[in-house]
Amino acid sequence: MNDEPIWAKGREKPPAWRKGPGRTAFSNPWITVEEYDAVAPTGVDAYYAVVRFSKLAVGVLPIHADGSVVLVGQQRFALANFTWEMPEGGAPMDEAPIRGAMRELAEEAGLVAGEWREALNLELSNSITDERAVCYLAWGLAACETEPDDTEKFDIVRVPFRQLLQAATLGQVKDALTVATTLRAYHMAREGELPGDLARAMLD
Repeated sequence: MNDEPIWAKGREKPPAWRKGPGRTAFSNPWITVEEYDAVAPTGVDAYYAVVRFSKLAVGVLPIHADGSVVLVGQQRFALANFTWEMPEGGAPMDEAPIRGAMRELAEEAGLVAGEWREALNLELSNSITDERAVCYLAWGLAACETEPDDTEKFDIVRVPFRQLLQAATLGQVKDALTVATTLRAYHMAREGELPGDLARAMLD
């Protein structure tokens, strides 16, 4: 599959950034901050710092046969806020992303899924981080035991997909992966990329 959009074919790209050896400014089990002396695409000498993530971000929007979806509510440390999100987490770089998404679905929502479809492959804050994300839709759901991390406490809700779509477009759901995956799920349902019965249940 060619990742280049049709309008970009044949266009000349600006020169790439050039960078010298990296220096580690900070490191912990989750992130490393590296500093570089660099040369910008314009030829200007520059300094750059990059946050490198140790894991790949994964997320899954679980969709029941009646078109409802499962969300988890949790407190987030960085912005000191409570957010509604689809099950999300991190997968080791040497693990298939879908395995990480399956684990998060079970741990956070207490669900397993019989059907999976990749929805998005994203770069997050790509001006200062190398973090990437892979997001899925899952259906054919069945219950299993939840196994949250010892720092996680969730409120779990099941809402009609249309309510989630409205909340995402109104800014009431702010988590970027959840918003992007919700909009992609709507597009997939509208464009015939999902099973007909499931798509109709989501859109009704």
